[in-house]
Amino acid sequence: MHRLFVALRPPEAIRERLLGLMGGVPGARWQDDDQLHLTLRFIGEVGTHAAEDVAAALGSVRHAPLELRLDGCGMFDSRGRPNALWAGVSPREPLAALHRKVDQSIVRAGLEPERRAYLPHITLARMSGSAGPVDRWLAEHAAVASAPFTIDTMILYESRLGTGGASYEPVERYPLIGP
Repeated sequence: MHRLFVALRPPEAIRERLLGLMGGVPGARWQDDDQLHLTLRFIGEVGTHAAEDVAAALGSVRHAPLELRLDGCGMFDSRGRPNALWAGVSPREPLAALHRKVDQSIVRAGLEPERRAYLPHITLARMSGSAGPVDRWLAEHAAVASAPFTIDTMILYESRLGTGGASYEPVERYPLIGP
């Protein structure tokens, strides 16, 4: 089985900026440089044949390169308890359009469509029930921003879960070259 997702990898200068935001929340499991990405579509566990079909289908996605910028920080929670800290990315509409194209290609490959709402973000930390508090960190980083940066490649990743967290291995790269 292959645990797959499709993502965009921010340029090194942006990743360095994000790494500089990390810290100050007891118990948070901060991402390392290799883990920083903007997910377009989580696929999940699939067999080898389905993985090959997905990889081939993603090759048909056409979208222009994206000019993005960091835009604030936030958290996801579960029943009022923070479970992730993230950096926002904007503008959202070009990312949502690319997400839809990726999802449609994955459906053409025979998998189910995405059911969750799409919120473009880069996960910075994962939180256990004992982690926190996060209010001060969120207040300090609420206005994080960056100069515009360009992303011209979409990547199919395989995720391997281990005792130290997940590691991500690029499977295939797809240039963003326009319609």
